[in-house]
Amino acid sequence: MGYPFGMTDDQTSDGQGVNDSCESVFIDGEMVTREDAKVSAFDAAFQHGVGLFETMHAFTTADGVVVEDLDEHMDRLQASAAQLGLSDDLKTGALGEAVVETVRRARYKNTRVRLTVTGGDLNLLQSGAVGGGGGHRPTVMIQAQPATDYPDEMFENGVMATIAEARANPLDPTAGHKTLNYWWRLRELQAAAAKGAGESIVLQVSNHLSGGCVSNLFVVSEGKLITPIAQGEESGEAHALPSPVLPGITRARVMEAAKKMGVGFEVRMMSIDDLLDADEVFLTNSSWKVLPVVKVEAEVIGNGEPGAVTLRVRDGVLG
Repeated sequence: MGYPFGMTDDQTSDGQGVNDSCESVFIDGEMVTREDAKVSAFDAAFQHGVGLFETMHAFTTADGVVVEDLDEHMDRLQASAAQLGLSDDLKTGALGEAVVETVRRARYKNTRVRLTVTGGDLNLLQSGAVGGGGGHRPTVMIQAQPATDYPDEMFENGVMATIAEARANPLDPTAGHKTLNYWWRLRELQAAAAKGAGESIVLQVSNHLSGGCVSNLFVVSEGKLITPIAQGEESGEAHALPSPVLPGITRARVMEAAKKMGVGFEVRMMSIDDLLDADEVFLTNSSWKVLPVVKVEAEVIGNGEPGAVTLRVRDGVLG
């Protein structure tokens, strides 16, 4: 999957502000304007919601574009595409180059970049074509937008989280992957926002904790981090259920930072009591990194302020 870009020197980013004339969207190997960014009405994403995506944070300096954890995002996308039968032939090196170039052309100093890979045009879909065979080709789209500017108060004071009505199903083979099926998550986020909350925490159908609608969950108990088992971390025993929890990139960074700081952590099945009785709670994703939670519904967590371990971990991830 090679992509000719046809760059010119006058399109080099200086890392300042926005130049709308250079704003581009990457679709199937070509850079197009926002107005020309279109996919087929027969695309599997439009017809059936078939696809995966990765959301990344990038920034531009005088030395060029930096996309945080790019390799890790590409590896996760490739693994999910193969496991779910979307494609077994994603060229992650070329995709990574396309992500960087899309960010460079957008010319935002801080960028939220989304890479979407769909099931492709159903008109081209032949029997046996899924998974990279039969000449079938997924649709690839990359969009760059200004990164969300979260208020400092979110991190200094922490946020409230609600408990979602929806449940994550470990027997859903797409659970634990970053698929396009986000409608139910967005509905829960809307309901949470209506209550003044910053996130909504999802339980599994077994009533074990899963995580936030768009984030991974950590609790701090007696100075130790605890987080739910993620997809790919299940026991090798035959009776072990698959996990519906996304293996978050920032989640992995938190565990790395905890190890370096000598903070213990445990990965296990968690109950609602683990959450409500915790000394501290925080949520992680690639946009806000580490977000303290000081209240879950009406229950105050700890002393109602971001805890010392949370703040240390946040500094370790950001630092």
